[in-house]
Amino acid sequence: MIVKRTDLTPKQNYTWIDARNIDRDDIAVLTDEYMIPSEVLADIMDQDEQARIEKEDDYTVIICRLPNDDEDEDNPLVRTCSPLGIILFPDKVVTITKEDSVVIDDLARRRVRSCPVDTKEGLVISILGRSALVYIRLLKYINRQKDLVEEQLQKSIMNYELIQLLQIQKSLVYFTTSLAGNEILLEKLQKTPFFKLNSEEEEEFLEDAITDNRQAIQMANIYSDILTGTMDAFASVIGNNMNIIMKRLTVISLSLMFPTFITGFFGMNIHIPGVDSPWAWLVLTVVCILVSLVGSYLISDRRNKLLLKANSIKKKSPSERKYLARKRQVLKGDDKD
Repeated sequence: MIVKRTDLTPKQNYTWIDARNIDRDDIAVLTDEYMIPSEVLADIMDQDEQARIEKEDDYTVIICRLPNDDEDEDNPLVRTCSPLGIILFPDKVVTITKEDSVVIDDLARRRVRSCPVDTKEGLVISILGRSALVYIRLLKYINRQKDLVEEQLQKSIMNYELIQLLQIQKSLVYFTTSLAGNEILLEKLQKTPFFKLNSEEEEEFLEDAITDNRQAIQMANIYSDILTGTMDAFASVIGNNMNIIMKRLTVISLSLMFPTFITGFFGMNIHIPGVDSPWAWLVLTVVCILVSLVGSYLISDRRNKLLLKANSIKKKSPSERKYLARKRQVLKGDDKD
């Protein structure tokens, strides 16, 4: 879809050609009508193209990377980035992206009033500045999703939550790489001789865009470091939860061994005193139950909890009392589970 826009501001002195969700017919129009080389279009269509700026005889090509706000149905926690091509002609600006972009849509619908879009250079830095703010917003959303997954992961013994964290980590890698490329591009725009800003307002806006982009990079790095440590810690938590379940199953299986031993003893083909009594089966049943209960008690954590309670009565140092209090809370939490 190709749309001509000339009504961003009353002082707009150029034509903005907005090309999004382009197909083969749109590519033919961009090549024939707007004289854009096919090599440039191929670079823009490349999903892995990095941010850069190039000067040609009749135009200047700027490629940056914008975040995609659309959710993938298969991987809802994955956020990707796509390249945006900005081609500056003397009288017009052509923006080309393979997919739709919330950054371009905000500027096209004039949702952002503070961007200096009166000139071509102002439109370029407005796109980069708005993309940095969208990156920050999506990073905060990713961090909230990470917190929700962590709450589910604390009592989990499956790998689903870890897979979700891997998806979040993949999004952070995409964002970090794209933000680093945009940072290099913004610094080049400050120094390059063929991209000159027209006012002090545009210079200040470019500096603000650089600051926001650096903030987004720092946020992505911090979230990535925290997520790496979280995944390592919760991988151990999942293993520990599995060990607790196996321990309980072991206690149950061992407690059932005691009555099996007793009934097997009385099932031997020899005469045993008391077998002929009519109450032998009742006595044997009661003995099996008592032995199972006592055995379960001896091999379970009940003794440790009672010993812990008995030791807490004695005089302890403040640090020891705090440690015992925390341990009692943990043991109570295990009983509730």
